[in-house]
Amino acid sequence: MNESDSANPQARASLTLAALGVVFGDIGTSPLYAVKLVFHPEHGIPLNSVNILGVASTIFWVLMIVVTIKYVILILRADNHGEGGIMALVALALSATKKHQRLQNLIVLSGLCGAALFFGDAVLTPAISVLSAIEGLEIGAVDLKPVVLPISICVLLALFSLQHFGTASVGKLFGPVMSIWFLALLVGGIANIVCNPSILEALNPLHALFFLTKNGVASFLILGVVLLVFTGAEALYADMGHFGRKPIRLAWIGLVFPALTINYFGQGAILMADSVAVINPFYRMYPSWALYPMVLLATSATVIASQACISGTFSLTKQAIQLGYLPRMTVKHTSSKLIGQIYIPVINWLLMLMVSVAILGFETSTNLAAAYGISVSGAMLLTTFIASFVYRYHWHYSLLLCLFGAALFICIDLIFFSSSLSKISHGGWFPLVLGFIATLLMITWRDGKKALSRRLLTREIKLTQFLPNLLRKPPVRVPGTAIFFTARPLYVPHAFLHNLTHNKVLHHRIVFLTVKIAETPRVSNEKRYYLHRLEKNCYRLILQYGFMEHPNIEQALLEMSEYCKMQINLDQTSFFLSREAVVPLEEVPSGMARWRELLFTTMVRNAGSAVEYYRIPSSRVIELGTRVEI
Repeated sequence: MNESDSANPQARASLTLAALGVVFGDIGTSPLYAVKLVFHPEHGIPLNSVNILGVASTIFWVLMIVVTIKYVILILRADNHGEGGIMALVALALSATKKHQRLQNLIVLSGLCGAALFFGDAVLTPAISVLSAIEGLEIGAVDLKPVVLPISICVLLALFSLQHFGTASVGKLFGPVMSIWFLALLVGGIANIVCNPSILEALNPLHALFFLTKNGVASFLILGVVLLVFTGAEALYADMGHFGRKPIRLAWIGLVFPALTINYFGQGAILMADSVAVINPFYRMYPSWALYPMVLLATSATVIASQACISGTFSLTKQAIQLGYLPRMTVKHTSSKLIGQIYIPVINWLLMLMVSVAILGFETSTNLAAAYGISVSGAMLLTTFIASFVYRYHWHYSLLLCLFGAALFICIDLIFFSSSLSKISHGGWFPLVLGFIATLLMITWRDGKKALSRRLLTREIKLTQFLPNLLRKPPVRVPGTAIFFTARPLYVPHAFLHNLTHNKVLHHRIVFLTVKIAETPRVSNEKRYYLHRLEKNCYRLILQYGFMEHPNIEQALLEMSEYCKMQINLDQTSFFLSREAVVPLEEVPSGMARWRELLFTTMVRNAGSAVEYYRIPSSRVIELGTRVEI
């Protein structure tokens, strides 16, 4: 989404409303649990006016510095042709540091770790959000406590079961519902601030400074809970491509930031007036008659927050597949108009399983909070680290300015991250384990593909050498077009050799097709096609896609006559694909440990169909296998 797309005031207003529903769901539901957890007895922070003012002040200035200044003002500038998110940021940083190989390796590793932590966040966000909303039932009747877990599981099961329908139609309701939610946050906060206006003293940063220095180690450890107020800040950046920079900034400054600030201050005000409210200060802000409507509204808001996180995971997974860090998976498009609306069944049900495990294992939002902080702060730290290279090498800001800015925000992120590490034994290990597994899978796939490519290269023949010799005394040529897929456009595809060996014929027209993924989110149709004539009706065709796009071979071939001097009749075309059967052998060096070779082999066997992934007409596909030892 370019800024020009939202230049029209009416369009910008529409995008701003939509951004409220998708972008701010996670950070917008943090008031449900953040303040309650700060004053949990295990943290040892006395519930008095000084500490309440200190906590409210800390929350306000964290939202100001980390979210407003770092993300809304600075990070949102680091767009990759309008797209955001850590994978888009990695691609931008890599394109700007091509002369620094070691630096690129570090950027890639940081990006993979950040993406892995996002997957961990995608498990914990639905769990803690929905659970904290349903826990409001306990305020109305303690007897309802046993049904909190079953209801939470049922809500999430329904949400994941509906994913295959897509969010195009339901998404229209997200903005209005979240608008009502933020207005409810405002009303609840204002009502309690009016009763105790002294809480507004928290705007003074000295209260935050005093709080963070007077309680010693306890103040440091409490930062691991305070960071829960800006969970979802990464979404501001990740969803920039859908809504544009200006609508997100407008929504944050115009409604979300004021609503969150006033609500947190309102919770502080009610704690000053009634210490018993610490059990659940959010729901205690509202009168008894509004409790169940607020539980219903909070549940809707947390479902929306979960939906945004799930959709973001689908998008990030697709980007990782496109960039070569994950095997192909079945990707279903749920909207004919919105290319970002996708559904990945494997990821959907894996998320559902892990979210259920998290809810049943941790049981309460208080317990989940310990696990939640590490994934959030870790992902933010890595985003800051990668963005510093974009500012230095892409925009060429002065080294001194880049070092100062990076050092400032990395120090802030490190403080929050190190504070959250104290919770490892209380559940913080959970997202670290999830992140480690996801990183291991991505690195193994990347390294395995490189080893496979090196192995295939040893037995491959260059097209420029092979074709002239073949066509001097060619086999029988039959009518039609044969398209041979190859990842290495300069070499003879194995499927081509197998076809010659077994069928002993050549089609009238031969096309060697390679699909390449660019370091930009999208590629225009004018730049998508590269056609080169080789020998006697033989061609090399390269189709280039952006990492946010999904290859569609059938559509590309139908449209290519507009951009290339060649027309392909799909009814007279056969598609030949090579399927490698990878066999790990100890005597064949691959550069990977034996157990990683076995893991890569398993991933290859379970990779999705190339036919389905590239959207090739399935009735015209011929797959030819080859055994490859690594």
